[in-house]
Amino acid sequence: MNAQNLPGQRGDHGEVIGTRRGMFGASGGGDTSGYGGLVRSVRMPGATSRPYGGWFDEVADELEGALDEQGLVPENVIEKTVVDRGELTFHIEREYLPAVAKTLRDDPALRFELCTGVCGVHFPGDKGRELHAVYHLRSITHNRLIRLEVSAPDADPHVPSLVSVYPTNDWHEREAYDFFGLIFDGHPALTRIMMPDDWQGFPQRKDYPLGGIPVEYKGAQIPAPDQRRSYT
Repeated sequence: MNAQNLPGQRGDHGEVIGTRRGMFGASGGGDTSGYGGLVRSVRMPGATSRPYGGWFDEVADELEGALDEQGLVPENVIEKTVVDRGELTFHIEREYLPAVAKTLRDDPALRFELCTGVCGVHFPGDKGRELHAVYHLRSITHNRLIRLEVSAPDADPHVPSLVSVYPTNDWHEREAYDFFGLIFDGHPALTRIMMPDDWQGFPQRKDYPLGGIPVEYKGAQIPAPDQRRSYT
């Protein structure tokens, strides 16, 4: 199958960070999906040039202006701005994340009062920035939705906590820590939220070993995922 015929392709645009084989990209347990022959590149969208379109330019201008008023150089704070599939994402240098979040919350022209949480993402092929933390911010005042994204290497998985800016991030940061190993500096009680306290590793990382336990169902023994037959 031609990779360009697969859904969700970005063509030759963006930055290639890896190659995915099979339907889900899992490795180490054999392909049980029947799609082991699929091969596709994993691409991250690149920076977008102005004009971004619609209210995106207004938000970008206001944010850059507010940062400048605080004595911060916007080019040093905002790694890149991406408009992809109708959504606006600011990629922020991690040390500036609290300042940017507070600015987005408090500036009258921005007023992103609500953060609906943080999601962890693991890209093993994105060398030097394998771990990503993604925040969705909503402005109830202006009825707008944007995204902030920061990255950290596996060797230094530290990201500033946003609990002091958005208190509802408390449990979301604990979940991202639990499953991805992101350490949110300044969190009031960064402990596991789902896995046992003595659990080894972080289960939602892409390099976490596939495993499980066999299940008996109507007299049949269904093997654990890592013991099932491969279709390749």
